[in-house]
Formats: sequence, structure tokens, C-alpha cells
Amino acid sequence: MKIFKPKFWSEVNLLSLLFLPFSLVTMSIYLLKEIIPGGKSFKIPIICVGNIYVGGTGKTPLSIYIFNLLKKKKFNPALIRKYYKSHSDEIDLTKSKVGSFFSNKKRISSIFDAKKSGNKVIVMDDGMQDTSVKKSLNIICFNSFDLVGNGFLLPAGPLREPLMSLKKGKIVVINGEKNNSFERKIKKISKNLKIFYSKYILKDIYKYKGKKLLAFAGIGSPNNFFKLLKKNNLKVEKEISFPDHYGYKKRDIQNLIDISKKKDLKLITTEKDFFKIKKMGYKKIAYISIDVKILKQKKFEGEILKYL
Repeated sequence: MKIFKPKFWSEVNLLSLLFLPFSLVTMSIYLLKEIIPGGKSFKIPIICVGNIYVGGTGKTPLSIYIFNLLKKKKFNPALIRKYYKSHSDEIDLTKSKVGSFFSNKKRISSIFDAKKSGNKVIVMDDGMQDTSVKKSLNIICFNSFDLVGNGFLLPAGPLREPLMSLKKGKIVVINGEKNNSFERKIKKISKNLKIFYSKYILKDIYKYKGKKLLAFAGIGSPNNFFKLLKKNNLKVEKEISFPDHYGYKKRDIQNLIDISKKKDLKLITTEKDFFKIKKMGYKKIAYISIDVKILKQKKFEGEILKYL
């Protein structure tokens, strides 16, 4: 699903209030899921890395981080993700990073495939709202730029579920700056939540120091990508955003090239966007890869291992 986040999701204003009655549908779906018993149990641990905010919270990088942690500790993990045709390039990129990866239209099918392959732990990239599978551990992701936006449910705001759904989680990971007031807010909902912070480490940024950049992205939160570049002292002169999971056309890329040449700027994008673009023959566009760093890493790893 391609999502372009409207600006009113970030604040309470007339537009968000106009859409608020329609958010009752989202709330009704959430409540219905909560009262319907179900979810298949498996004998192997299932760690779900999810969110309640739509897109851009860092689920996939954190899922890969946890996968690599468990692999290093010889737990023989598999990473699974629901298959969407529009996400096929992202799925290929994730597979290239982790190896033991399964993606089907139903997450249960991927779990069965992983079990057949001998995997002993499942790391589920997204799926907190999928009630067909019982999870051993829900890890809920936020980013410090957006947190919960205006706090409203879709479509009046960016939330898939109300904040009360944090009770389903045991761990919260906030990517970005520490926020004591938000910590207090979510602790009131679930006092036993373990809260950790992560940050992105940009790789090979020395190549782009001092260069004037045209940054573009079609991810959950393009603005967060642009802010991250600027925070690392890169000279972003122009920003162009596309919807999440955007399917680039050749005319889009040619337009970006034309603008960059006209303004004497170097094009730069995310690794996820580049993975799509290079299949179209555009292999010389620069991209930034990231590593995830967890603050209080050993404590975080200890919390994960409790559920195995």
C-alpha cells in the first residue's frame, strides 16, 4: 500500500477533526480483534517487531538487528515478512541481508516454512495487528520525530491502533532522541514496559561531506531521512518526497537527474530506494546505508533472550 502522509497527521487541526468520525471505524476494528479469541500458537518463540504508527518507525532495520543478534548466539533464527507485490524489491533487499528469510501472503505459511527448514526462532518484521499468530514477544517501534503524531487513529491521524494497545508489548524501542515526557505517558498505560533507544549510524558519509545534495526518498517518513542527513552535517540543498513503497518510473528518475544537473546537485537516496532504482538501470545514483545502534545494548539483548 502506497502511503503519502498528510500534514494534518502531525497536529490537531480542522482537517484532522473533520476526519475524526471516520476513525471510529478503525477503533471498532481494533476492539473487534481484541474480543475475538484466536491466534495459532507455535512451539518455537515468535518475536514480532511492530508499530502502531503507520510507517517510518524503523521496524525492518531493528528486525534485521535482532535476527543478526540471534544468529550470532546460534539460535538459528528466520526472519519473516508478509508478501505484498508492491513491496517485492524491499523483500529482495531484506533477503539479501539475512539469508534465512520467508515471505508469503499469510504469515502463518512463512512460519511453517521456517519450521520445515529447521529454524528455531521467528523474527517477524511487522504484524503486531495480525491476530492469526500468537507472539512470544511484541516489540513496538516509534521514531522520536513523529512519536504518535496528533494521536488520532486512521484516517484522522497516523495510528493503526490506540495507545492502549501498548499493553500487548513488553519492549518499546524509540529511534532518535530521548523523550522523558513520552516515556511517562506510555508508562501510565503499561508500567512494565521496557523502553530503549536506538540510533542510525550512516555508513560511508565521508564520501558526501562538503557536496551539495538533492535528497529524495519514497519511504515511510522521507522527512526523517532528510533530517538524519542534515544532523550528520551533510549539505541537503533540496528534498523531494515520494509515497511509501513508491514504484518509480523512468520519467521520475530522469526528472530528478534533470533537476540535479540544473542546480548542480548530487543525487542521494536511501538504500531501499536505490535497490528499486538500480533494477531500472540507474546504478550511479548515490545512496546511504545505515546500521542500527541500540543504547544499553546488553540490557536490551538480555530482555530479548528472556523470551527464548
